[in-house]
Amino acid sequence: MTSDKIEIAQNYLGNLAEDNDLAQRVSAAKAKGDCLEVSLSQTDRGKGRIQATATTGISVGIIKSRDWSLRPDDVLLTESGDLLLVHLQEQKVMVLSFAESIENHAIKLVHLGHTLGNHHWPITIHDHKIYLQLVADESVVEKTIHDFHIPGLKIDYEWRSPQQSLHFSHHHH
Repeated sequence: MTSDKIEIAQNYLGNLAEDNDLAQRVSAAKAKGDCLEVSLSQTDRGKGRIQATATTGISVGIIKSRDWSLRPDDVLLTESGDLLLVHLQEQKVMVLSFAESIENHAIKLVHLGHTLGNHHWPITIHDHKIYLQLVADESVVEKTIHDFHIPGLKIDYEWRSPQQSLHFSHHHH
């Protein structure tokens, strides 16, 4: 095994949680040492080309369609015939909440939403809070939001595990 070689995986086999035969295949491969495992960030999992490093230190290149995102326990076949098991990392998200009534600031909020959308920063709304996926530098996002001077706006951060992961969408129509 040379370390500079990249294992390419572009053949999607399915998901462990949904496929018993595949689960057995993976445990057999693990026993033989033929199963690579990677831990991907939540932003990477939607990309068409993902560069990752397996737990064994091998470089892995995942090639897939951008139409779908990898999920925890997804399994791909590498070109050398190994299995590749996908894990997802925890994700830090920014949480915007409002300490006081913001009805008088509707225009500012619409403008803020518009600005976040222009930056293509994925947001989702949950329990009257706005969750922002940090695809940009935190300080940049914070400064952008602070520039609106919206009274009562609080910025917090939360770590979400992949199981608690929020479904961010880039555009709401």
